[in-house]
Amino acid sequence: MGLLDKLSGWLGLKKKEVNVLCLGLDNSGKTTIINQLKPPNVSPLSEEWKHVSQAQAQEIVPTIGFNIEKFKSSSLSFTVFDMSGQSRYRSLWEHYYKESHAIIFVIDSSDKLRMVVAKEELDTLFKHEDIRCKKMPVLFFANKTDLKDAMSSVKVSQMLSLENIRDKPWHICASNAIKGEGLQEGLDWLQGNM
Repeated sequence: MGLLDKLSGWLGLKKKEVNVLCLGLDNSGKTTIINQLKPPNVSPLSEEWKHVSQAQAQEIVPTIGFNIEKFKSSSLSFTVFDMSGQSRYRSLWEHYYKESHAIIFVIDSSDKLRMVVAKEELDTLFKHEDIRCKKMPVLFFANKTDLKDAMSSVKVSQMLSLENIRDKPWHICASNAIKGEGLQEGLDWLQGNM
């Protein structure tokens, strides 16, 4: 470690590096959320950004296996593992638990039929030895709140029994990944709990 690295660390200028798992069932919006969280080359408040992000969201295809994305926020340097939610790939999730510092779990709040499957996957996740022992923060996005039959984040929280999580800090945000709504609130919470 060089002198500048030490100095920036002492002054709090060096960004903390964190590994974040982005999990959830297939078609819940994980990749769209990650694409929205990555800082763009243009201002996120500009009309140009809104056009780019909606075009990107329309081009997204289902993730096969996983994708790795790296980006920086004001205080953290993220490596996000965007894991496929298809049932045949969910067994891959556990290979990344040990090195993770946080979890983003995305739920399609309009998919009432698969809420039971999401709860089962969440229960399996929290019972795993590499997760059970850690006090890592868990951010839930109740995504697709713009759809007609979407449940509120409170209802999603109840259906997943999130109130039973007592050994980890957690937070749920209503989100619309395509428009970017609710994502900054979640990212701010996650940064504050790392």
